[in-house]
Amino acid sequence: MSQPSDRYRPDIDGLRAVAVMLVVCFHAFPEAMPGGFIGVDIFFVISGFLITGIIVRELEQQRFSLLAFYGRRIRRIFPALITVLLAVLALGWLWMLPSAYAQLSSDVFASAAFFSNIALLLQSGYFDVESGKKPLLHLWSLGIEEQFYLFWPLILMLVARTRLPFLAVAALIGLASFALNVALIGSDPVATFYLPFTRGWELLAGAALACGWRHFDQTSAASNWRAAIGLLLVAAAAAILDSKSAFPGWWAVLPVAGGALLLSAPEAWGCRHLLASATFVRIGLISYPLYLWHWPLLVFFTIIKFAPLTLLDRGLVVGLSFVLAWLTYRFVEIPFRFGRPSLPRIIGLCSGMALVAATGGVIVEGRGFDFRLPPEIREMTDVRTDSSKWRVHECLLDLSRETSFADSCVDRDRRPLVFVWGDSTAGALLPGLRKAQETNDFGIAQFTSSSCVPALNTDVAGVPNCRAINDNILSIARDIQPEIVLLHSTWDRYLDGVAGTVVALKKQTKARIIVLGSVPWWKRGLPNEVLRFFLLHHRLIPERSDRAAADSSGARLRERLVPLGAEFISVWDTMCNADGCLARIGDTARDISASDQVHLTEKGSVFLVQSIIGTVLHGQGKRSSNGSP
Repeated sequence: MSQPSDRYRPDIDGLRAVAVMLVVCFHAFPEAMPGGFIGVDIFFVISGFLITGIIVRELEQQRFSLLAFYGRRIRRIFPALITVLLAVLALGWLWMLPSAYAQLSSDVFASAAFFSNIALLLQSGYFDVESGKKPLLHLWSLGIEEQFYLFWPLILMLVARTRLPFLAVAALIGLASFALNVALIGSDPVATFYLPFTRGWELLAGAALACGWRHFDQTSAASNWRAAIGLLLVAAAAAILDSKSAFPGWWAVLPVAGGALLLSAPEAWGCRHLLASATFVRIGLISYPLYLWHWPLLVFFTIIKFAPLTLLDRGLVVGLSFVLAWLTYRFVEIPFRFGRPSLPRIIGLCSGMALVAATGGVIVEGRGFDFRLPPEIREMTDVRTDSSKWRVHECLLDLSRETSFADSCVDRDRRPLVFVWGDSTAGALLPGLRKAQETNDFGIAQFTSSSCVPALNTDVAGVPNCRAINDNILSIARDIQPEIVLLHSTWDRYLDGVAGTVVALKKQTKARIIVLGSVPWWKRGLPNEVLRFFLLHHRLIPERSDRAAADSSGARLRERLVPLGAEFISVWDTMCNADGCLARIGDTARDISASDQVHLTEKGSVFLVQSIIGTVLHGQGKRSSNGSP
């Protein structure tokens, strides 16, 4: 056979089951399956294999129709996706704050238009809503797949017309995509993860398998060897990799090659008896709706509970995902996918998807429909993280995109100079420092980087270029010789590196080194805590709340860094007391002190800096017992 047979292969549905269960386990039980995200890569290989096989077969038989192909894609993808997107919009209406609902609706629009991967790429960075709160985060893979199939059928049609070998073309383009992936993974890992140009080789691996099918020995012995090696590669990837791995890069070869080898061996014992077993096949048949449902449910149940899900909670959510996946397959997918194809049905599905996208756009324009909230807490929706005052992309860098600071980051004509070095929580101090300049004569030098702890000789996980930028900031401090260096970050890790920073600053500058402790950490984000309190008690959250996690880093920082010559100021002592931490600095919901889990609002920043500026500038502060100036 020049192409794979068009006969149904139950082992492929079994492989789909393996892929989807890897992803579900990774999301629900990440401690048990840290590398389960490779299931998406196996899906890519399966998709490229099956769809390329169909297209090439129809081209060789001179019966391929581009319109019929896209009609099949619409009937396959749209029904379940529309169902889940509508459900997500409904859940968001009930349980999300306006800013989060607007972001969700933007993601709905992107998902309905199949450019979720591009939207996530543009959003990615520290200031985006954290990934664990994005109900549609997982739909990036659909974006890559559908973008690939906008062009791949056209390329195959051109190849058929010019009589070039399908296998050579698939291999050549696949190798180019793989090389681009390897070249960019170090310098721009986020783009490498989300762009179709750097993930396309995974679909093309399946495509090359379909085009080169006749070269594979289908005897039992050869098939068993290929299947065994494929299974080992997939298992190794799932066991070795985790979210800190430089992925895709070279690591993606493991699941891609493993998936391709398993697909190439339908006669292997494991494929015939395990993957083709009834249990695996049943899961494989609902793998698409199961993939769509499981992650939004995990996110929304976390939101509804206002606390992390327990092991039992997550198990129950996975069980509910299976139930909804079966219902979607039985009552949504089967009627549309396997019913008689008709133009009105295709038009109806396209119209439905367009309506979903339009609904998402309207909600975004309506700022998340804040009229849904009770008047008592509606003002909270006007609180924004005004990152323009933090000088984002100038003096607060996203190290996945930029690695140089603007000249404006230093007030060169003002002394004493307060040199601010830290992560984005340090950037959030800027509104307060600027306000303090109105009544105190000092200058500001700001050198901050998202998620980058000021720890020398340290590679911060998930933050490219952090070690290099910290070395650069130290050299800047040596050159401009500030009177005061203010180190601030979320101090949960890398204490040895921070100690190295203090030692280096002491040797290379004459500055006072002040370490500012961690800000209160609101477990679910302070806006969500305000909403939670209102839903439970029907009134505004008290001025102080005990929902902030206790600062566990302060004592360790003081013990380790003060003997090295640093001074330590506790933010916890300033903003918290026995009654709790400051949740609001005023009488209304718009006066909340933090815009998320850790970033201070402008009012929070002004309060903190006014409370400590005397200590920062003069080594002494006058504060009342509750920490107010």
